[in-house]
Amino acid sequence: MSNILQITEWVYLEPEDVDTPGGVRYGEEVYVGAVPWYHSYGITVTFLMATWHAGKLVCVPDPRAGKPPLSDLLKELDANRGTVLNCVPALYAAIVNHPDVGKYDLTSITICTSGAAPLPPELAKNWEEVTGTLLFEGYGLTETSPVTHTNPMNRRNRKFGSIGLPISDTDCRIVDTETGTKELPIGETGEIALAGPQIMRGYWGKPDETANVMRELDGKRFFLTGDIGHMDEEGYTYISDRKKDMVSVGGLKAYPREIEDVLFENPKIQIAAVIGLPRPEDPSNEFVKAFIVLKDGETATPDEIIEWCRDRMAGFKRPREIDIVDSLPLSQVGKVLRRVLRDEELEKRGFR
Repeated sequence: MSNILQITEWVYLEPEDVDTPGGVRYGEEVYVGAVPWYHSYGITVTFLMATWHAGKLVCVPDPRAGKPPLSDLLKELDANRGTVLNCVPALYAAIVNHPDVGKYDLTSITICTSGAAPLPPELAKNWEEVTGTLLFEGYGLTETSPVTHTNPMNRRNRKFGSIGLPISDTDCRIVDTETGTKELPIGETGEIALAGPQIMRGYWGKPDETANVMRELDGKRFFLTGDIGHMDEEGYTYISDRKKDMVSVGGLKAYPREIEDVLFENPKIQIAAVIGLPRPEDPSNEFVKAFIVLKDGETATPDEIIEWCRDRMAGFKRPREIDIVDSLPLSQVGKVLRRVLRDEELEKRGFR
């Protein structure tokens, strides 16, 4: 309930950006349910928001259904004149690259958010070029109901690559990754800690796990998210990656999200996933491997993409191996499962 009220207060569209400026309109919005409602993102931001605001709710059980895939979702958006679309980056990428996307009118969408996974800035720009609708990245976790951050919903104040600002009544701190008790200065990278009315009380029946992720700072109870990032001087937060996904290359920290964002800038790449793997000659050290799905009709070799990366990222971040694949493993929500890719690779290499 707290999270619904926080989101409602935060959403405001500028007149110069959309045809229907203002906040969420009671009884007028059309929510299109492209994210499963058993997931915190789908149930709060689509299902419960639609209920609270007396909006029309369009159920899309499988957003990837249709021929070509995603055609059913595009048809529902067009036919129902959907105004609110909450999706994950993998779905936005698939819509942008859909061969028939130009046949559907998506201009009715005014509130368009991305969450549950990092949104590459290049993908957001491509979405807006193809559809003409604005796309805003937010952030949250199941433990936070889920929303804690979102970009201001206007062109003037949003920052591509950032998860935005903490929403109402939410306190965000960047703390040391070792203890989670020392707040770090602006600009320094550490673990994101959050306090607010939407934060969980704890993990049911697991007091030890709860104690591991909760800290008291300045008299407030903070949740340690497991996400690594930093905050700029205006309070915008930037996520490097999940703490557990960080790749240690010769003692240097490489974050998959940052590498994936660069790969998305390659005009041939539809979607990419990056993992860290132990080096055969030194298992205590890691290297970067990327899995890439090319856009329809495009061709490229791993060596070609590695060479393309040469001038765009530091050597320790540059993928040492690249696999060109037809698809990536996705969760039911549409989030790329790096864990599955890593487990499969470790099995192949005899580390499991």
